[in-house]
Amino acid sequence: MPTITDPRVLVDASTRDDAAVYQLTPDRAIVATVDFFTPIVDDAYDFGRIAAANAFSDVYAMGATPLLALNLVGWPRDTLPYELLGEVLRGGADIAREAGAFVLGGHSIDDPEPKYGMVAIGEVHPNRIVTLARARAGDALVLTKPIGTGVLTTALKRDLASAADLALAVKSMTTLNAGAARAMRATGGGVHAATDVTGFGLLGHLHNMLNASGGGLSAEIDAASVPLLPMAMELTERGAVPGGTKRNVEALSPHVKFGSAVPEPLRVLLCDAQTSGGLLIACDPDRVNTLLAALSREATPAAARIGRLARGTPGAITVS
Repeated sequence: MPTITDPRVLVDASTRDDAAVYQLTPDRAIVATVDFFTPIVDDAYDFGRIAAANAFSDVYAMGATPLLALNLVGWPRDTLPYELLGEVLRGGADIAREAGAFVLGGHSIDDPEPKYGMVAIGEVHPNRIVTLARARAGDALVLTKPIGTGVLTTALKRDLASAADLALAVKSMTTLNAGAARAMRATGGGVHAATDVTGFGLLGHLHNMLNASGGGLSAEIDAASVPLLPMAMELTERGAVPGGTKRNVEALSPHVKFGSAVPEPLRVLLCDAQTSGGLLIACDPDRVNTLLAALSREATPAAARIGRLARGTPGAITVS
C-alpha cells in the first residue's frame, strides 16, 4: 500500500485498523470499510443478516455511526435461483434498517460460488475515533460476544452439528455491535482502544492491538473468563476446526504462552476465526465498571472482563 501523508486521512491500512477514516470538516469524519464472504450457514436470509452485521461491525469498532451501505454480490446465475439471492439481500436490508443505515446500491457479478457482503459507510467526530492503536498499560480488556463461531459453522458443514445447534451462534452473529459502541461512548473517554474480533480470532486481534499501540505492551488473559458459545468446546474436541483457525494457532504460537491448566480445545478456541464477533475493548481500569454496566444495560451478547494489558515483551500474550 502507498504511504499516505494527507492530513485529512486520519486512519489508513498502516495500523491494520478496522476501517479507514477521512476527515471532511473539523467536526465530521467519514468511516469506510468493506467485507464479504461465502455462506457460512445454510439459510439464505440468515447468511445475508450475518454478512451485513459483520460489515457494519467495523464501523462500530471505530466508535462511529452507520450512514449507508452498498451491496457486494457474487452469484452463480445458472445454478442458484434469483429467489434465493433475494432472501440474502432481504437479510442484509433488514440488518441495515436495524442499524439506521440506507442500502443505496451495489455491484454484482456472475460467480461460480455465492458471495455477499457490503461496503459500509459511517460518520464520527474526529476527536472521538476509537482505533486499535491507543491501548495503554493497565487497561482492562472486555469482550462483548462469546467466541466459537468458526468451530460451530465448520461443524455444520461437516454434519457434526445441526442448524438448531447453531441457533445461539446465529443470534450472536446477527446482533449488531451498536449497543457495544454506545456503551463505549458512555464511559466518557474511558475506552482507549477497540477492535472487532473476526478472522484472526480473539488472540490474533489482541496481538494486533498490542503491536499497533506500541510502547512495549503485553497482555494477560484469564481463559476461564472468556465467554464461549454452547457446544464450542465439545465440537473443537471432535475436530471441527476450520483452516483459518489452524493458521491462527500456528501464526500466534511464537507470541502466546499458555498455562498448563488451559486445556487444548480452549487454546484452539481462543484463536478461532470468528465471523461478526464482538468488540474487544481496552478500557481505563477506573472506568471499566462503567463500561460493564453500560454493556449490561445494552444487553450485549456478553460483557466479560477477560484480562489486562501490561508493560512487557511487545506483543506477548500470557493465558492462564
